[in-house]
Amino acid sequence: MEEERVKISKKWLQQLSKGNGSPIDGLTSDSLKVVQAQKGLIRCRLVVSERQADGDGNWHVGAMATLVDNIAGATVHSFAGQIRPTLNFNMSYYSSAKIHEEVEIEAKIVAEKGKLAAVMVEIKKTDNGDLIASAKQWTASNNNAGRESKLWTALNFTNNKKNPKPKL
Repeated sequence: MEEERVKISKKWLQQLSKGNGSPIDGLTSDSLKVVQAQKGLIRCRLVVSERQADGDGNWHVGAMATLVDNIAGATVHSFAGQIRPTLNFNMSYYSSAKIHEEVEIEAKIVAEKGKLAAVMVEIKKTDNGDLIASAKQWTASNNNAGRESKLWTALNFTNNKKNPKPKL
């Protein structure tokens, strides 16, 4: 079961990077590659595109925050088996990446207390390791989370014979 959670989380992020999901998720996840996925840890790489940049050619902070939220959600799912609503999201920006620069995003579960889970996310430039941003996100368990997302629901299947695995 644990391995299945990781596979679903990884596939969800891969599908977002292909444009499956909301338009904003597709835009912010464009070129995203999952390079490591395990229970409670997801590491990705992304090359900043012109579509993700602001007028000065920097990676847009809103695009960055949206991507962080999605990767954190997938990380929580890999750990807890469900996507959870965000209760608190705090992000600090230290520098930026330019168009065509590659970044590495690492999200990991750092705490769990009852129905709460905390995810730390760091974004660094791949070429020199400079810190671009860090974020901390607290989530709460909620059995209704993700039900509105057709993509997430399709990926979060069960082995129930009445509801076989959907085809994507």
